[in-house]
Amino acid sequence: MQKPAFDPGLTTQYGARLSRAVNRDGSFNVRRTGATWRAFHLWQRIVSMSWIGFAALAVGSYLVANTIFAFIYYLLPTGEIGGIEATNASTKFLYGFFFSAHTLTTVGYGNFAPRSILANSIASVEALSGLLGFSVLTGLLVARASRPSARIRFSQNGLIAPYQTTTALMFRVANERPYNLMEVEARAMLMTVDDKSANSNSAPVRRFDLLTLERPGILFFALSWTIVHPIDESSPLFGKTSQDLERLQAEIVLMIKGFDETFGQTVNARFSYRYDEIVWNAKFTPTFFVDPGDGGLVLELDRLGDFERVPSPAA
Repeated sequence: MQKPAFDPGLTTQYGARLSRAVNRDGSFNVRRTGATWRAFHLWQRIVSMSWIGFAALAVGSYLVANTIFAFIYYLLPTGEIGGIEATNASTKFLYGFFFSAHTLTTVGYGNFAPRSILANSIASVEALSGLLGFSVLTGLLVARASRPSARIRFSQNGLIAPYQTTTALMFRVANERPYNLMEVEARAMLMTVDDKSANSNSAPVRRFDLLTLERPGILFFALSWTIVHPIDESSPLFGKTSQDLERLQAEIVLMIKGFDETFGQTVNARFSYRYDEIVWNAKFTPTFFVDPGDGGLVLELDRLGDFERVPSPAA
């Protein structure tokens, strides 16, 4: 029985040129179609959305709920809500909106009050809706705030430069947040398109190779970390040129995993480099220095990807 090709979960078969398998933000370049409404998980979607989107959703839901109840109060006969002295329709609706805001948040300033059984019933339903709604909102806020996440900054380019007696592929990463990550591990995977099928009728085959790293892990992630893959005879990049990587549609996925001592959980981060994001004959410049004042180390995150050109090995 033939041993199946290594597939990390991104499939080896596809029928067209792929832009990239992993986006620069670490998300997978996969779109799903044909799913039913049962696949949609509202809580998970809200917890994973951006903070700007969450704030817009919270404020929008608050305004929509008050607008709906304000319209209901607007339809009630005059005098059902005490304290509303409206001279026109717009003022009546606006006062109804304010009364709704008081009821939804259970503030109750006392300047507005329901008088009839119908108005009290509507206000009671709204007060219950407000309690339940703000409880859900609080739960979502706590879930978002307590969810561990890594803010790993990756260099915008990978570099290939002379290294010891050979060359090496290098990346540089740093922790943007001041708290420490422990026992950080890195893995790099090279994805190429097998061009051996170019003269046949078979579909292109994507190949995956795990790159051997000089140092696959560190104990502390206080400074920047240069991740090095030596390009020796055992490397799938050995003997390859920039033109070869373009022909092979090469893409390198860098995966970082570490233990967050603040939350006591493992966090992950991913980044992707295409063949045109690899700089040849270059090396990273220093990104930290010793403060002459207090002798402490200063890490310059905005210089993480800075590099300088070096002579090629053949020069």
